[in-house]
Amino acid sequence: MTPLVLTGAGVSIEDVAAVARNAGKIEVTPTVIEKLGKARQVLDGAAAGGQQIYGLNTGLGANLGTAVEGDAGAFQRQLLDGRGAALGKPLPAQLVRAAMFARIAMLCAGGSGLSPHVLTALVDLLNGGIHPVMPSLGSIGAGDLVLMTAIAHTLIGEGDADYQGRRMPSAKALTMARLAPVGLAPKDGLSLINASAVSTGTGALALIDALSALEQQQQAGALTMEAFGANRTILDPRLHLARPAACQQVAAKALRDLLARDEAPAPTTLQDPLSIRCMPSIHGALIQAIDHARLAVEIELNASADNPLVLVDDAQVLSTGNFHTASLSLAFETLGLAIAQCAAACAARFIQLTGSGRNGLPKYLSPVGGASAGFVPLQKTVTAILAAIRHKANPVMLDFLPVSEGVEDHATQTPLAVAKCVEMIVLWRRLIALEFMAAAQAVDLREGLTLAPATSAIYAAVRAHVPTLKGDRPLGSNAEALHAVLADGYWRPALHPLLD
Repeated sequence: MTPLVLTGAGVSIEDVAAVARNAGKIEVTPTVIEKLGKARQVLDGAAAGGQQIYGLNTGLGANLGTAVEGDAGAFQRQLLDGRGAALGKPLPAQLVRAAMFARIAMLCAGGSGLSPHVLTALVDLLNGGIHPVMPSLGSIGAGDLVLMTAIAHTLIGEGDADYQGRRMPSAKALTMARLAPVGLAPKDGLSLINASAVSTGTGALALIDALSALEQQQQAGALTMEAFGANRTILDPRLHLARPAACQQVAAKALRDLLARDEAPAPTTLQDPLSIRCMPSIHGALIQAIDHARLAVEIELNASADNPLVLVDDAQVLSTGNFHTASLSLAFETLGLAIAQCAAACAARFIQLTGSGRNGLPKYLSPVGGASAGFVPLQKTVTAILAAIRHKANPVMLDFLPVSEGVEDHATQTPLAVAKCVEMIVLWRRLIALEFMAAAQAVDLREGLTLAPATSAIYAAVRAHVPTLKGDRPLGSNAEALHAVLADGYWRPALHPLLD
């Protein structure tokens, strides 16, 4: 695999996924190293001139007014040790890699004052597959510095790391990988940790998963429309041009492509339930929320998020609030609500398909009738999953307390906002799997139905993992199997791209 070359701009969420999930390697251009060197010179010059510089010759947080005496480089080790306060289950390797890559990308944008050799060492650490053991609890979204100390500690040969499938002391991992611990100059420690790289990296992976789930949701919705005998006039482009809201034209076109055929069947009703009739509006709102969150994440990936910030052209070092990710947190809170709305419509369509008989479908989608339970017990499962999604959709970005003697009196809870989005996507994809199952069963039970080429491929993909229900059987294991395929990237039935 060709290494990804970082220039200080143009990093995407897809780049994060390639590095974090596919073990992609990275390089930085000489121009980036030169830019870091110039920033380092400005920083050292300002410090030599007696300027107070946060985290270099002053303490942090409530210790802002305390001068650092003695060796300013040694203070960097002290501030790392003092902030190694994260707790909880370690983050999985892909999230650690995402955080490492996100911080590298941010540093390449310039402005940190980080010593160039430290950036090179961080790149070597990532490329060498050394993953610091990073506990998951401790960030409130005012920078992820408590979590990020794990990366800095591994760089200097402290703490633990995962290497070649084993947890070991970081010093041992560095030795095995033929790397050496790095020395930290003044401010290097703060530059490594004082950014929202965990939130940004995790958010990038969440968006990749949201895009994948959205594509699957569009496919499930199209198969439901086929099975339900839905009125396809709701997809007429003129209707969506009349109210061009929130990407609903994009969503409607994707559904039209999936349902395209030479001759559309006659609808069974004048108007279908809203979970079907309003799919373009619901899915369009989600597309817009994903687009907005992508913008927020990619701004962070390509920006200088440091405090203080080195302005090379002006030869100044200024304090900032660039580490504070209010817009990122809000984007993921909004995305969570959009996912919940989409999941609620998915659940409603499942109930419509599996109910007492709609549009000519047998009760409970049971081919035998009588006392057969068919699909109806899964309505409870669907309701339970939706309740969990709705619970996670509640906002958290306002849940903080003033800390550090009131100096840090605002926070964004971005890591939590992103983490609950990740959990919602997993649950939503379970609902999508259940809609696929119900729609495929309804297709089997609707006599004389001919599917469009794309929905025929979708139906075949479902049936490759879930057989037709011919008599009552446990359906939970089928749903688990289909969900695993949807989540693991092995789902490939689509004939048309769903997002441009």
